[in-house]
Amino acid sequence: MFLETVLLAQRELRRNVLRSSLTVLGIVIGVAAVITLVTIGNGATQQVAEQIGSLGSNMLQLRPGQGFRGPGGASSDSKRFTLEDAQAISNDIPGLAAVAPTANASTQAIYGNENWSTSITGSTNDFLKVRNWDLDSGREFGDGELQSGRAVCIIGATVKKELFGGQEPIGQSIRLKKIAFQVVGVLKSKGQASFGNDQDDFVLIPIRTLHRRIAGNADVGGIMVSVRDADAIDEAKSAIERLMRERRRIAYGGQDDFNVGDMREIMSTVTGTTKILTALLAAVAAVSLVVGGIGIMNIMLVSVTERTREIGIRLAIGALGREVMMQFLVEAVVLSGFGGIVGIALGLGAAAAGSVVLKVPFVLEPGIVVLAFGFSSVVGIVFGFFPARKAARLDPIEALRHE
Repeated sequence: MFLETVLLAQRELRRNVLRSSLTVLGIVIGVAAVITLVTIGNGATQQVAEQIGSLGSNMLQLRPGQGFRGPGGASSDSKRFTLEDAQAISNDIPGLAAVAPTANASTQAIYGNENWSTSITGSTNDFLKVRNWDLDSGREFGDGELQSGRAVCIIGATVKKELFGGQEPIGQSIRLKKIAFQVVGVLKSKGQASFGNDQDDFVLIPIRTLHRRIAGNADVGGIMVSVRDADAIDEAKSAIERLMRERRRIAYGGQDDFNVGDMREIMSTVTGTTKILTALLAAVAAVSLVVGGIGIMNIMLVSVTERTREIGIRLAIGALGREVMMQFLVEAVVLSGFGGIVGIALGLGAAAAGSVVLKVPFVLEPGIVVLAFGFSSVVGIVFGFFPARKAARLDPIEALRHE
């Protein structure tokens, strides 16, 4: 009986293909929009998480001042760290993989007739460990170069491209602040960070070299720490805070003049924001499913009116009201179900194309596909119920008189 009802519903829908197609358009658009937006949103969230993760694994950042301002964002009136602070953290805090003191400056990098405005980061080889940065060519700094403050440098991929083009930079010299620095290494590209800055646009030099030849002071703008075990990050953070309070002579109960930034907190905040925006956009797109449901209800009411005599004949020859109701309800569900299937195909295609255009990963969430299709079917049932009930309650005699 149910199979016959489905076949009857399909026959009636094929009799008005154009009308049926226009009716399901709202369902198609709604399902496609939800799947597209959620898939692209998930891809954007994953990309942001990966970009933040590329800043360093299990990383803590110490900055002067009371608030975390990101790389290079120390408050200008805050007491700076020293190389001795970094050494104390390395010696006294257990479970650390690397400790990298950093200081920054901006300048023009010049090679031959080429010049490029970039930033200089003074640090140690631990900077590469903390930031999970591999060398594309060349080598790290030697111990003697770090201690004596030799004029050597490791350049990012962007600096290599702008200054050297296709040439090999290893062994060549570039000028920074009128000082010739020998290029000993080139870093692999990391691309753009989630905050919009180019991670490859900088020059790394020994921090003692920056102090003696460029900055003219021994200030350390920040200390980057990599914790060996992710489960020990909170413990390491607390130990570092206690050590810094002691070294900076902050009285018990006094306010810290430094902060320890946890990359997990930044990642949680940023990815949480993208997830909320994705959910909001999906909710807005889902409104079109409701609009599509209203369209289905409208066309089914028209269909009941057009087929009043047919309904009267069926009821007069013995058809039960529930059977008539089932026929119209199945027609509504078939319309919405077909719209859901087409919407899924269209949504996945649009999401794949959007991922390519926006350069975000294609992250398919099967749950949203099932949810979108299920919701479209529920829309068919809910909005098809009233027309189906109206058809089932028709008086056979009045229906047969209908012209």
